[in-house]
Amino acid sequence: MTERGSLGLDSGTVVVVPYDPLWPRLFDQAKSEIRQACGSGVLDVHHVGSTAVPGLSAKPVLDILAVVPDLEQATSLVPSLEALGYEFRPGNAIRDRHFFRRKRGNARTHHLALTEPTSDHLRVTMAFRDVLRGDSGIAAEYAELKLQLAQQYPLDRPAYIEGKTAFVERVLAEVRG
Repeated sequence: MTERGSLGLDSGTVVVVPYDPLWPRLFDQAKSEIRQACGSGVLDVHHVGSTAVPGLSAKPVLDILAVVPDLEQATSLVPSLEALGYEFRPGNAIRDRHFFRRKRGNARTHHLALTEPTSDHLRVTMAFRDVLRGDSGIAAEYAELKLQLAQQYPLDRPAYIEGKTAFVERVLAEVRG
């Protein structure tokens, strides 16, 4: 973990750390850089994922969700984002987003997704973040699950993610009512 002592996770590893109050400020800095580099090509920028939930343990990687007017046309933003250090990762498994990662050395520090205002990805990501922010019981349950999975799968990120899937789906189903 290095970027300003707060962010960074070696590729292929899973570590969950206690919440760091520096994360919102690092997000604000990243948001400002993205807005400046992309101008009107980005409609909004959101801090998502566990680092966006005060008090929640998380992998020390900022998850950022940028809303773009049109996903196809958003590929024109790739050079501007690459100039900020974001690596475009085409062919990602989620169909209604473009995915980027930012690294320092071998450590991932930022994940950036571009998505449209009406996308399922935006709706689901924001809903889950908002539930975690609004319900400390669910957030605590999620933190415990993530800590267990990180201990069980420290070198298997896909297994860690798969282990969270049922929990996330259950919470989202409750939100939908």
